[in-house]
Amino acid sequence: MSRQNYVFTSESVSEGHPDKVCDRISDAVLDAFLGEEPEARVAAETFATTNRVVIGGEVGLSDQKKLSEYMDRIEDIARACIKDIGYEQDKFHHATCEITNLLHEQSAHIAQGVDAAANKDEGAGDQGIMFGFASDETKHLMPAPIHYAHAILRRLAEVRKDGTEPTLRPDAKSQLSVRYEGGKPVGVTSIVLSTQHESEAQTSDDIRAIVEPYIREVLPEGWISKETKWHVNPTGKFVIGGPDGDAGLTGRKIIVDTYGGAAPHGGGAFSGKDPTKVDRSAAYAARYLAKNVVGSGMAKKCLIQLSYAIGVSEPLSIYCDTYGTGEVDDAAVELAIRKVMNLTPRGIREHLQLNKPIYQRTAAYGHFGREPDADGGFSWEKLDLAEALAAAV
Repeated sequence: MSRQNYVFTSESVSEGHPDKVCDRISDAVLDAFLGEEPEARVAAETFATTNRVVIGGEVGLSDQKKLSEYMDRIEDIARACIKDIGYEQDKFHHATCEITNLLHEQSAHIAQGVDAAANKDEGAGDQGIMFGFASDETKHLMPAPIHYAHAILRRLAEVRKDGTEPTLRPDAKSQLSVRYEGGKPVGVTSIVLSTQHESEAQTSDDIRAIVEPYIREVLPEGWISKETKWHVNPTGKFVIGGPDGDAGLTGRKIIVDTYGGAAPHGGGAFSGKDPTKVDRSAAYAARYLAKNVVGSGMAKKCLIQLSYAIGVSEPLSIYCDTYGTGEVDDAAVELAIRKVMNLTPRGIREHLQLNKPIYQRTAAYGHFGREPDADGGFSWEKLDLAEALAAAV
């Protein structure tokens, strides 16, 4: 029996966090190539620091002329991302920061292991293990601490961008310690919020006065009590932020991107990778499966693990753990998964329709627990497999 009464903490970071700036640029590059060619190969990494952005990695299109043309667009793509996030600082401005494009053509040795051929199916883009998780503790079937940590920063970004709170700036972090009773989230024991702001004259108390109403608006009624501890800009001033304050890299916020530490992570980052990379697509598939297991009523909580080898199409293993909450045996769920979904790299991409320019929107506030979009974005959040899974056990 798992613990029923405890406190669990998760953090989130805003779209203006240096690492998230890099994730955003990498995914915008990916979207640009997928918009040209659905089978484009992209592995884009971004580094950002004071007045400088460096983009590197591998890309591939079937048409070499178009590949050259798209290389010329990379700088504009990066500047558009930085502008939309809101950076107009003296030492990190969308119009003036130096951008270096070091992207090059994909390795032929990688391609030969991944590409389909007459005698074999398309293989996985790399070896690795991927996890998906779902829990019935929120309506989006996500762990409450990470769900609400994201929600706070999304709301603050909205009021910053629409001009309601003009003194807020893009870089921010949140952290929630959530109290559980009987296995269910019931309150918040502490709230940590650090946000970049306009003026050195603004104190921590000033910033709390700005952000507290939005935090209270986002959290469920009754979760904040007089015992809740607040830490708003606990170190004081936070005027210098973003890549000018701290260097950023693609792929450094993998726990923020997934389940806030409430479930395992295979270790691979998502942003900048096309969906032949199972680090990304199989993690999405695992979340899709776990969510549909919970959505079907077969369990209150579910973890799915998938594993792959480079150049091999079928998963090496499928593992399910419902933490003792399952209405059916975990092994039966594993067998049902094999019946209802093709988990080869191509099978995942086709089932979830992943060969679309839908990834830039995933770069901040989590890849999971979002509403599916009409154009196919966040397709892995759909609950359209629940009936088939339930029928297959």
